[in-house]
Amino acid sequence: MTGVLSEEDRVLWNLVAKTAKPLRKVPARPAPPEVPEPAPAPKAAAPAQPAALLPQPSPRKEHVAHKFDVQTRDKISKGRLPLEGRVDLHGMTQEEAYSLLLSFLGRAHERGIRYVLVITGKGSSSRSGGVLRRSLPSWLKTQPFRHLVSGIDEAARHHGGGGAFYVRLRRRDAGR
Repeated sequence: MTGVLSEEDRVLWNLVAKTAKPLRKVPARPAPPEVPEPAPAPKAAAPAQPAALLPQPSPRKEHVAHKFDVQTRDKISKGRLPLEGRVDLHGMTQEEAYSLLLSFLGRAHERGIRYVLVITGKGSSSRSGGVLRRSLPSWLKTQPFRHLVSGIDEAARHHGGGGAFYVRLRRRDAGR
């Protein structure tokens, strides 16, 4: 064993580590007093935007992962076009899900896989639509995924329906 965890192993380890409970309570150390930084003078009346947790699509020409045509979607849902891989992002934080998705799609692309199923879940509230479900399409538009993904569409009911997506990966170039 090399002592270095792969990205997928690190994500899985973090999920397991969250379930661990200490054997006995250790008294907490007092936190060092925080020194507040001076606030910069406001430049303009523009509202402050919170820093994004995950990368956002670049403002220049945006990559668009197209929806599948009707024939392709029907072939996948009826099993005539195989789903060669699947990844389940249930119960993960956005950061964990993003990392696992990137490593999974990268490995699938390297192996020449074309169609995979990404399970996000529908979310705990029917009105919210689920954080991972809402985030997935925008993640696939970001730079790390551009050379991997060419299409995305909602999965058929028996593959997870509103809680899953079919993702089409780009063909591997022979020259790369």
